[in-house]
Amino acid sequence: MVEQATTMPASKAGIRFGGEDLLPRLCLLGLGLFLTVGLLLPVYTLLSKGVQNESGNFVGLENFVRYFAEPGVSTVFWNSLRISVVSTVLTILIAGAYAFALTHSRMPGRGFFRAVALVPLLTPSLLPGIALIYLFGNQGFFRGALFGHSLYGPIGIVMGEVFFTFPIALMIILTSLLTIDRRLYEAATALRAGSLRRFFSVTMPAMRFGLGAAFFATFTKVFTDFGVPIVVGGSYPVLATDLYQKVIGGFDFQMGAVVGILLFIPAAVAFIISHLLQRGQADGISGRAVIYVPARHTTRDLASLAFCSIVALAILGVLLMAALGSLFRLWPYDLSFSLASYRFSEHEPSGWGAYSNSLRLAGSVAVFGTALVFFGAYLLDRVNGAVWLRGVIGFCCMAPLALPGMVLGLSYIFFFNSPSNPLGAIYGTLAILVLSTIIHLYTVPHLTALTALKQLDSGLEAVGASLKVSRFTTFRKVIVPVCLPTILRIASYFFMNAMTTISALVFLYSADTKVATVSVVLLNDNAMLGPAAAMSILIVGTSATVVGLQWLLMRGFLRRTQAWRGSEA
Repeated sequence: MVEQATTMPASKAGIRFGGEDLLPRLCLLGLGLFLTVGLLLPVYTLLSKGVQNESGNFVGLENFVRYFAEPGVSTVFWNSLRISVVSTVLTILIAGAYAFALTHSRMPGRGFFRAVALVPLLTPSLLPGIALIYLFGNQGFFRGALFGHSLYGPIGIVMGEVFFTFPIALMIILTSLLTIDRRLYEAATALRAGSLRRFFSVTMPAMRFGLGAAFFATFTKVFTDFGVPIVVGGSYPVLATDLYQKVIGGFDFQMGAVVGILLFIPAAVAFIISHLLQRGQADGISGRAVIYVPARHTTRDLASLAFCSIVALAILGVLLMAALGSLFRLWPYDLSFSLASYRFSEHEPSGWGAYSNSLRLAGSVAVFGTALVFFGAYLLDRVNGAVWLRGVIGFCCMAPLALPGMVLGLSYIFFFNSPSNPLGAIYGTLAILVLSTIIHLYTVPHLTALTALKQLDSGLEAVGASLKVSRFTTFRKVIVPVCLPTILRIASYFFMNAMTTISALVFLYSADTKVATVSVVLLNDNAMLGPAAAMSILIVGTSATVVGLQWLLMRGFLRRTQAWRGSEA
């Protein structure tokens, strides 16, 4: 019976079985409606506002002309571009050398250094800026290290962005290095090529797609980031802070729409190029490649250890400085330790309430986002027919990766705050924060779920049908348990990023739904650096705890799986 089921033609082996064909397609249509309401309509509304006046009349490019006629606007745009390029180049150089050391040396502690490199993923982008103030600010411990230059401006922004984007670039470059075929090095050695020549003739060509993808992914992140510039940008404006000032400070929503579009265009172009480069890298990977294992080389291994130690020390130093800053009684005058900064009610009335809201937000995003993304990926992968609908939904699933969070938040203001929108009731509630966060983070979990589902036998539903079991029962009792490690990773990703995100939420929160990252922004604006550091450390600790729990659950799952396989054998 099983053999017959697994050899059925495609029209019967997928998720399409007679009268049961309607329900999955209705679910797929529901997913399309969700993405339309959560993504397409808000973005369309933003684009429309950019070419309309305050009365809603079409004015073409008049708003853009008016914006660029403002004094200093071209400076803001070029500041953003300059900061993004410099930060990206520095990040790629450091991440590239770090990844090379992890994969092409036999230095001790590679697992430790790899784990430390991912620490910035647990932090909100505001944290490195706060830590840098304690280290290199006007009254920082090492202010002389900047040789008289001010931290507040391009120097501080670049330093903070390099810290924040380092793990993103590292993971992409690391993937490209891990896929280099060992036999290429063996051939180069047989041809008597030296170390330097092997690097430029084998390693660099194999890394070209990874380096390109890492460059544009990092560029997009820096260009659209709000957290670092708002803390250490000082009087050096960039597009993200200009958008914040126009909307929050000046309530100029028309100009906000213009800045949002300007912020979106370079990010979208960079995303498309990065996506094409990553596809090129994937096409170039051979399934018969042999993993490269470097031989011991004392000089190279010691140099790699020294370099990785410096980078790891810098990462942990930033985190440690933020933690110490949260414990200083009154920096820089009284450096004795105290928990006064954690008494948020004395500094910002909704402090602990904001942290509680963040937990509620992150928990809701993890539960609903994981269920939606995994089931949606299952429908896209297993539903036959409806090619055009699946194509549109697939595009919508990828689009959020190219959409800056601030642009999404502004889009939600225009769309959900409209008096004519029947969904406007969710504006100002936790529901709109949950919706915007799920949409903003949708792409990476979607790709993760698709990758896991494509590794499963496509005949599982056919087996269930032959046993008179509905496809949804097969999904619940077979697909979900088998993919449980992936589901846990998706839930952890959603929770961690919902705790640390700021860009979209800074436009959408209300007095009752203020979250921890917004509280950090407000505390920093009021020069309450200690409480801002304390809230940031709470976010890091919460994210680290969830990641640790995910690791323990996955380890337990794998242990039970291995025990089951052992008993079967």
